Amino acid sequence: MNSAARIEAFLEMMSAERGAAENTLSSYRRDLEDASAEIDGGLAGAAAADIRAYLDDIAARGFAAASQARKLSAIRQFFKFLYAEGLRGDDPTGTLDSPKKGRPLPKTMSEADTGRLIDRAALEAGDASLNNGDSLAALRLHALVEVLYATGLRVSELVGLPVTVALRDDRFFLVRGKGDKERMVPLSAKARMAMRAWLVARATVPAFADSPFLFPAASGSGYLSRQVFARDLKGLAARAGIASAKISPHVLRHAFASHLLQNGADLRAVQQLLGHADISTTQIYTHVLEERLVRLVNDHHPLAD
Repeated sequence: MNSAARIEAFLEMMSAERGAAENTLSSYRRDLEDASAEIDGGLAGAAAADIRAYLDDIAARGFAAASQARKLSAIRQFFKFLYAEGLRGDDPTGTLDSPKKGRPLPKTMSEADTGRLIDRAALEAGDASLNNGDSLAALRLHALVEVLYATGLRVSELVGLPVTVALRDDRFFLVRGKGDKERMVPLSAKARMAMRAWLVARATVPAFADSPFLFPAASGSGYLSRQVFARDLKGLAARAGIASAKISPHVLRHAFASHLLQNGADLRAVQQLLGHADISTTQIYTHVLEERLVRLVNDHHPLAD
């Protein structure tokens, strides 16, 4: 069995036994096929020195530490599979160290800037002087921004929301996220109002009226693309007097989490709302908790200066 066949067998196992998502399988395939193409004789027969040389090469090519670590992780999983199946008598990755990755603090927005952004979206959505096309776009953008800041959804989850979320007018709704897992997220009154206003406008467009998506579009997926929303959000930020380079859908997701923690939310609760499978992922926000604890001591401890 050559390297290509063994990679296929590994991917079949990941799909059938571990239920790996399509995006995960595609990522594994890219990383393993790239390594196999670069290593003489293919990946399946590689020695530890071959894999180390490959990792040194991609580091020299300028791949970020996170990308290097991801590729090594895929290779480790592959060799664990080969060893477990008796296709290799050893695991050449056992002595390899993972690249050191920094943990940069997430970009976020202040509560004041977030408020200005949302206020600008609401102002434009209520502008009676806009033509039909511009009014439709403004109402959609207002709904998107309100829902994103109210829920902290991933941008892919947001743009692909089903229209039933708005039809039910519930205070909570279930969203299907990474790994096909469902979680419950809250909807603020302002977000529900913005969605209802968008729903009325959406019904006036025949191409949108029967779509199963809240934010339909004439695209292959049937819903608004992440790129279009990101572009519109940057334009909104500029009109609100906020540097567009500082804003993205992901920044608003971080703002949702940071502002919750700043105002007393528990880290575990934020983990659940964000849909993080592991609390370690949510711990990028511990700097927010540390700042809050310092303020708490400084404000309330009798011996604090």
